[in-house]
Formats: sequence, structure tokens, C-alpha cells
Amino acid sequence: MIFTPAQLERYADTLLWGITTARPSFRKGESVLIRFDVSALPLAEAVHRKTLERGWNPVLRLQPTPAMEKDFFTLGGSEQRRFVPGGEKELFESLQGLIALRGPASLTHLKSVDAGRIKETTLARKPYRDIFDRSEEKGRFGWTLCTYPTEELARQAGLTLKAYAEQVVKACFLDDKDPAKRWRDIHRDVMGIKKWLQSLKIRTLRVESRSMDLEVKLGERRRFLGISGHNIPSFEVFTSPDWRGTRGVYYSDLPSFRNGNYVKGVRIEFKNGSAAKVSAKQGEDFVRKTLATDPGAGRLGEFSLTDVRFSRIDRFMADTLFDENFGGRHGNCHVAVGNSYSDTFDGDPARLTKALKTRLGYNESALHWDLVNTEDKRVSAVTTGGKRVLVYEKGRFAC
Repeated sequence: MIFTPAQLERYADTLLWGITTARPSFRKGESVLIRFDVSALPLAEAVHRKTLERGWNPVLRLQPTPAMEKDFFTLGGSEQRRFVPGGEKELFESLQGLIALRGPASLTHLKSVDAGRIKETTLARKPYRDIFDRSEEKGRFGWTLCTYPTEELARQAGLTLKAYAEQVVKACFLDDKDPAKRWRDIHRDVMGIKKWLQSLKIRTLRVESRSMDLEVKLGERRRFLGISGHNIPSFEVFTSPDWRGTRGVYYSDLPSFRNGNYVKGVRIEFKNGSAAKVSAKQGEDFVRKTLATDPGAGRLGEFSLTDVRFSRIDRFMADTLFDENFGGRHGNCHVAVGNSYSDTFDGDPARLTKALKTRLGYNESALHWDLVNTEDKRVSAVTTGGKRVLVYEKGRFAC
């Protein structure tokens, strides 16, 4: 057994903390989708039980196996790849929550699949993901997700399954008697950091390391988010900048898996807000095709920093959820190319019409791909008053 019964209970309790922190207004009788890989069944059973105890209505959805997913993209025709079953729209509109339990049995099964086929499905399903986004903007929907250790994740990370599970236990504080209390404490501390960042009235951020020099325009009406309960674990403080003001070089030194492809050493040079030059030490062709998914795929949708004082993650985990929260010696910076987060709007997100998002420089794309840098770095800000302020150095926020 990967986790002890006590650890499973703590993991489920932490997920309940996460989703009710993301949306505190959950009530009895509301519906929550529990989406899980078959590997995560033991955790799904614990989460299912706890949602029933809360008086919620759990809706269960088992994810396709790697073989099913590969068959879908290789054997299915174009109409099948774009097919959305009847009732999907109604289901998504009826939900108030989502708990996603990921436990991948393979990370590379889609490597040989033509990227255009995956793109068809991604674009066809985007309107249904948008339903969740609009519901969340109105305070009607909350979500959280986590990862369940698998042999495949451990192998790709260069660890035994036991060692991988120990990393998950450490990162999510499942070795504490009350991990939710630890998360509440971190939530409080990060609230102070976000308040400080907001008080600076930042115009631009500049991140400098051995391999990169990137300037990001924060944009109007932005706020910083983090430790919202959405991801377990999550230690990042992030925002969605005005994509039009991105310039310079970003470099991702931590590897990444996406759609079955392993990429490493991604370097993107931005000009006038868009990716002008793209290279990678491994998987370059895939990176180029992915950043061409749609017009927004080569633009910035997120900028994030993680403080070493909070994150206990110190190994590559072959899982973006953990890797984007890497602590180690120097913390991490990560950006996401693709879609922005509308809840970084400093106001009522429900007011964010498509036209207003465009005016404020929020990026729109079917893609959202996190790319992580763990180098020692310095992040400075220029305020709206023209003052330069140190924001982050040696893996820590400067407040």
C-alpha cells in the first residue's frame, strides 16, 4: 500500500480544505465532480466518503487509461476527436465543484501521436472548460487537484515508488497529525506577502539569472494570488500579466512532460509580447508546434515565484503540480505560456467581458503550459512611481 490509512485520510482532508478554501460558500446538496485515474482509486474512495459526510452530491468520473487515450487519438477520425457527448454542457453547468485526483500510469503514451490530432480535441473541449471558468468568476464553482504516486511517475523522476510517495507525504504535510492546520498557517503567511506585493504598485517585473533576463508588464487592475486551495501542494505566488509587455529571454532548466513528450532546456525569446525565437535542448519540434496551438499559445499567461521558506519539494517529480512548486536551494520562478487566469483581476471577475480582457491584456488560449526555472535569481520591480524595488532574491521574497 502506497499510503497508510491515516495518510489517506489526511490527504482527503487536505483536499477538502483546498476546495473549501478555493470556494468557502459550499452548501449541502451541491454537486462535486470527483475525476480520478484508476491508480488513485484508494484516495477517490476516501474523498467520496468525505463529500458524502459534508452533504454534497459526489459525481464520479473515471479517466481513460493510457491505452484508451492513445487509441482515441490514433484510431479515431476527426469527427470523433471533436465529439463531445450529449449532456456534457448541462453537466458542467450543474456542478459547483471539482476534485481531480491524478495518478498517471504513463507519461509518454502520446509521444507518437500527431500534435494536430491532440489540438483538435483541445480546441473542441475548450468551451466546456470555459463553463467552469465563468462559474468560478461568479463564485459558483471551486476546484482542487492532487497527484497520487505511481510507478511511472517514480520511474520518470528517477526514484523508487516508496521514495516518490515519501516526497508527496513531505510536500503535502501528510506526516503532520493535522496537515490542514499547516496549510492554514502557510495561507496566512502568504497573504502577508501578497498584501506587500500589492502595496508596491508594480508597473514591471524583471527576473535575472545565469540563463535569462525577462521583463514582464504587470498590467492594470492586477492582483497576486497564491495558496488558494486549488492545487495540493501549492506554495507559489502568481499573477497573470499583460502579455503585450513581455520582452527578453526566459529559460526553463527543469524538464517537463506534456502530451507524452519529454522536453528539456526550453528557451523562449519574447518580442512585443510574443515568442519570437524558440529552442530546446530536447523536444524542440514539439515545443514549437505546441506554441503554435492558437494565436495565444506563444504569449504569457502567468508569472509565478515560490519561496523556499514554505516549499519542502527538493526533487524533480516529473509532475508539473510538484515541479512548479519546487523549493530546493533557490526556490523557483515559473511562467505559463497560454491562457491567463481571470481571477487575478483586481475586482469582480464576473465583470471581465471578453472585450475588457482584451483591453487589459489578458491572454486567451486553449494552452496553459508551465515552464519552471530553479536557478539562483534576482527579481526586481519598477513601481508606477518609477522606483526600483527588490522583490525576490536567494529564493525568498524580500518583505
